[in-house]
This record gives sequence, structure tokens and C-alpha cells, in this order.
Amino acid sequence: MHKVKLIFNPIANHGRSGQAASDLRTMVEKLGGADWAGTEYPAHATELAAQAGQEGYSVVVALGGDGTVHEVVNGLLRIPAESRPALGVVPMGSGNDFAFNTGISFNPVTAIERVFGGTSVVVDAAQITDGGGRSEYWDNTCGMLFDAAVNIQSRKITRLHGFTMYLTATIRAIIENYAPTRFKMTMDGQPMDRSLLMVVLGNGAREGGGFTVTPAAKNNDGVLDYLMIDPIPRPMMFRLLPEVMAAKHARFDCCHLGTFHTLTIESDRAVPVHLDGELWAPYEADLRQITVTVLPGALRVMK
Repeated sequence: MHKVKLIFNPIANHGRSGQAASDLRTMVEKLGGADWAGTEYPAHATELAAQAGQEGYSVVVALGGDGTVHEVVNGLLRIPAESRPALGVVPMGSGNDFAFNTGISFNPVTAIERVFGGTSVVVDAAQITDGGGRSEYWDNTCGMLFDAAVNIQSRKITRLHGFTMYLTATIRAIIENYAPTRFKMTMDGQPMDRSLLMVVLGNGAREGGGFTVTPAAKNNDGVLDYLMIDPIPRPMMFRLLPEVMAAKHARFDCCHLGTFHTLTIESDRAVPVHLDGELWAPYEADLRQITVTVLPGALRVMK
């Protein structure tokens, strides 16, 4: 039997996940039991996951959305690889993109059964570091410029959730946050200099609960994918929206897709950044230098 730690976020998915986690307690006991811990403040799941690794748990489970998974991953990656617990995920958020990209069931009962009775698969993670040395891990998506503006807009929306919330936030960002930025980049040793409207780095294909931004991305191939969009008129961005949802945007000349291992960026203005839907750098942070590196095979995930 696994020694399992369950970390749940009671406010994920606008407060719905707390009850959903409670509903699973009887099932967990039938499967062999586990220790539970609820998060109480931002980054608390990171602390709990790191502590669980130090205490010898074999599986640490994130019950919540992509934000909870992100925090748990950051805790697990503090643990040396040889003693790092496996990651379990029971999707209870509004987007659940990591679970979707990893092939984890959205049915909570099935997902928890796989935590106890499934097998682990190896997936990649990534690390971002700014010019001041601040660093964080991420597991699914790193979004910059317009993509981060959408994330900022989504935080202002309280009456919608899931894909509808992200779509509304995207439309608002097209109207209100449209600032092309000059980037000097070095990608796997190759320099580039270009003006861009949006940059998304993907370890998985989907973000935002339904936007297939980096359609070729797989989180077990040892590379990260990117989408870079040139400055385009607002009407063209509206034109691209359904194409991105259908994963057909690669045919447009303004969209550039590819893969990399290490990317360094310097910009001429502040770059907002989100990691797995968590805002890492708002405009006010005045972030202008970034390095992103893939961490092949950094995580074992139960499924």
C-alpha cells in the first residue's frame, strides 16, 4: 500500500472542491486510508507537499485545480529525485488542464482509485528564473504578454467559471490589453530579435480549460513547445480565437510554433507572466529578463 498524503484546496472552483473532497473520504478509507491536509493560504500546498516528501510519503495528491497542482509540484521538486514522492491529481478546479494533458480522469472517484491502484508515468516539468534570481517550477503552461493579460482579466470575473470565464477574459484582454513588446531571445543557443504580442510556453497542449495553444506539446517528450504571435490588429485576434480552440492556428503566418530546451528573454518593457494559471509577475513587477529550462522526467504521476 502507498503511504498517501491528500492535499486539498477548499476554495478551488469557486468553493465547490471542498465539498467534493469531503465526498471522497469514505472511498479513501475503503482504498486503504490516507492523511488529509487542507490549504489555508497561498503557497501552503507547496509547504505541505515538501513536508510530505521529507516525511516519507510515497504519493502526494493534489485535490483541486491547476493552481493546487502547481503548488504541490513546487513542493515535490524541492525533494531530491531519489526520494521524491509520486504526484496524484484529483481534478476539482475550473480548468484542470494538467489532468487533461496527462490523461487523468475527470471523475473524482476514478481519479482517486488510480492514486491507490494505478501505475506511475514519468512527465517533464520546467523552471523559470528572472533577472534577480527568483525561480519557480511549472508543470503545464507559462504564458507571457497577452496570455498573462488574459489571466489577470480572469481574476476580475466572479460570476463565471471554467471555459466561459477564460473566454470572457480573453475578449476583455483583446479590448483592454494589447501591447506588442520587443524581445531579444536566445533559444537553444540561437539568437532572435522580434516584436511579439503573445508568448506561450507549453509542457502540455491545452490551457484555459479548452484553448489548445501548443497543440503538439506532450509532457513526456523532454522538450517544451512554444507559440509566439506577431503584432496583429485586434480583429485578427478575434479571428484567431476559434482557430486556437480548434488547434488550427498553425496555418496562420502570424503564429510561430516550435520546441526548445532553454530560452532566455530580454524585453524593452515589463512582461507579465503566469505559471499554470497562477500570476507570477504582474505588470507592476517590471519583469524584463527571463530564463526557462525544461526538466525532463522530473515528476512521476499516478494514472
